[in-house]
Amino acid sequence: MSLSLNVRVITETLPEFWDGFLATGLISLAAFGGAIVIGIIAAAMSLQRSRFLRAPAVAYVDVIRATPLLAQLYFLYFGLPTLGAGMPELAVGVLALSLNSGAYVSEIIRSGILGISRGQIEASLSSGMSYWQQMRLIILPQALRPMVSPLIGQAIVLVKDSSLLSLISVLELTRAGQTLATDRFMPVEGLTMTAAGYLMMYFALKFAAWAWGYFNRFSLKG
Repeated sequence: MSLSLNVRVITETLPEFWDGFLATGLISLAAFGGAIVIGIIAAAMSLQRSRFLRAPAVAYVDVIRATPLLAQLYFLYFGLPTLGAGMPELAVGVLALSLNSGAYVSEIIRSGILGISRGQIEASLSSGMSYWQQMRLIILPQALRPMVSPLIGQAIVLVKDSSLLSLISVLELTRAGQTLATDRFMPVEGLTMTAAGYLMMYFALKFAAWAWGYFNRFSLKG
């Protein structure tokens, strides 16, 4: 059995896929920005000595990592309206992705901070630096370098996870492929175009990770 693609239909539907591609990129960018903010807050709380601050952060990370993203997405999508806090599908999707990815970003940031030598922290304390001065001048500049590659890896995961938003009717790349498959009965063309879009994003992020690693090695040698 031969497998062929209808190039004419693919060409005709390129604008729809381009819109879906851009939507996926913007959704992923917004969600990853939210994940960074959530991750920084959760990591800072989890590193505190106070149990009152540490416990909620630990519970958040454990709950998110122990449950599937689809369950979290449906919980927000169907649960928020019952609490009188209904939001548009797009906002729910971005929130779900941010909360899910934020838990993993939190662990990346926490690990990076814990990798800093204890002697440097003690030296900064003896010099009279405040906690925020330590973080800004000593800890974060050194912790950032080993964080970047894992953060880019998490961004790749987030881009792929954004496909789940098609289940709540968000118009993004996967939804564009589903529309072609159902409206024109051409699932192969729809899935091929969808896969091509995700591959483009994947290789762009992979190149960013490679470029960072190359720059990192070059700067260390210099």
